[in-house]
Amino acid sequence: MSRHPNATRFDNRIDTGRTSDGIYTRILVVPHTSKDSVTWIDDRLLDVSLALYVVDNLTAPLHPPRNKGHEVMVYLTYIIDHYESLPDILIFMHAHRHAWHNSDLLGFDAVEMIQRLNSERVMRHGYMNLRCAWEPGCPEWLHPHETGELLTKQEQALLAGSWSELFPLDPLPPVLGQACCAQFAVSRERVLSIPHQRFVFYRDWLLRTPLTDYFSGRIWEFVWQYVFTGNQTYCPAEYACYCDGFGVCFGGKAQYEEFLALRQSRNDYAKALEALRKQEQTALEGGGGVGTGVNVTRGVSTLGEQAVLKGRIEMLEKELSNRRLDALERGKDLRNRAAEVAGVNEFVEVY
Repeated sequence: MSRHPNATRFDNRIDTGRTSDGIYTRILVVPHTSKDSVTWIDDRLLDVSLALYVVDNLTAPLHPPRNKGHEVMVYLTYIIDHYESLPDILIFMHAHRHAWHNSDLLGFDAVEMIQRLNSERVMRHGYMNLRCAWEPGCPEWLHPHETGELLTKQEQALLAGSWSELFPLDPLPPVLGQACCAQFAVSRERVLSIPHQRFVFYRDWLLRTPLTDYFSGRIWEFVWQYVFTGNQTYCPAEYACYCDGFGVCFGGKAQYEEFLALRQSRNDYAKALEALRKQEQTALEGGGGVGTGVNVTRGVSTLGEQAVLKGRIEMLEKELSNRRLDALERGKDLRNRAAEVAGVNEFVEVY
């Protein structure tokens, strides 16, 4: 975990905040448009209080001062307006229940993520990115000193100027990184360790900056970890994040990496099968056609190869499902969770 030279505000293992009965108050803060369906958000189901901001309706009970910066404006607005009465844990998420950037091991389901979120981990670390998978974003993502524009990281070229405006006393870091995509939980203690006026300052910057809604939001996607941890990069080990954070425990790093290797094999076989199917679709000129299983480059049937690949994929799918279910079962026991991360330095050192 790369730390800024002047970033000594936080120790990521000192927040306790435990109530006498071990129960924490939590709130889910979600920005959404008038067209978004948020019926999946049920406070009885999720066991959290709700703060649903309608970003495109200034007459809604909860709305930001302007619809800019994607989720950033709402996240900052909630903190500013409720700074003196925050719950123990603040959970910031997007409006879609199922999304590619949600936890794949939990079915990409936001409900599962919220229900399984370990409040103790949030209180212990102060800040928790809700995406455990590193890609995209970890172990490093933006290199602010490189000003050339990249198609996949267009915000990188804009970061140097924005950084000096947001953090005028802090030198420009060599790298910024955390798992995407601006969904995280933070403890009240961690929020209150930052002056209220600083959050007002951040929101004022968002209101004033000539950067578009898209780019101002993209920059903040890789700034939140700096604000709440003081670190340039924040990349906990995936297996530890899944186990301690959500109770998906494979038994340790080696077992988790075995699972990933099996999943990669499944994906490779699936790509090979798709390639054969595409070859079949093109068909040989004057010989065979779609459905014949003919390899257009070799002029031979590939039905046998396709059957073998299908069998391997089905076998791996079953094995992956069983291992995932075993991990969920193992994670139900708090002793297993503790044992899996005991003595582990789960943060990667980039520099």
